[in-house]
Amino acid sequence: MRLIKWFVFALFAALMVTGSAFAVEQVKAVYHINEGTDKAVDVLRNVRNHMNADPKAKIVVVGHGKGIDFMLEGAEDANKNPFNVTMEGLAAKGVEFRVCNNTLVSRKIDKSKVVPPATIVLSGVAEIARLQRQEGYGYIKP
Repeated sequence: MRLIKWFVFALFAALMVTGSAFAVEQVKAVYHINEGTDKAVDVLRNVRNHMNADPKAKIVVVGHGKGIDFMLEGAEDANKNPFNVTMEGLAAKGVEFRVCNNTLVSRKIDKSKVVPPATIVLSGVAEIARLQRQEGYGYIKP
């Protein structure tokens, strides 16, 4: 009996130190897009489905090349739905959008054309690598 009490005490102490034996680490995912607006529809649908399945997930969408097109002023899908509305809805759930500055420069796109909630990062591919390596994000390329 004394051994059981000691074991229960040790288990309780371990739980107090670690927080919980059942604590679940927050899922962090970076969605990579470097294709045009047709692909953006798929990516945004995947992100929406991901958030519906795991509302606490931390998601960042990083675009470069043609993958930034949906994050620019006036961008619409094939049905004339503006992408910024979808982005704002996802941003309200914590999703972040990042645009590659190298792409803006090489394509001669003014930074003012990037719509909120998107922000600009120096390099899209470097941002993806940084999120994976330094912040533990899983890589997803729909």
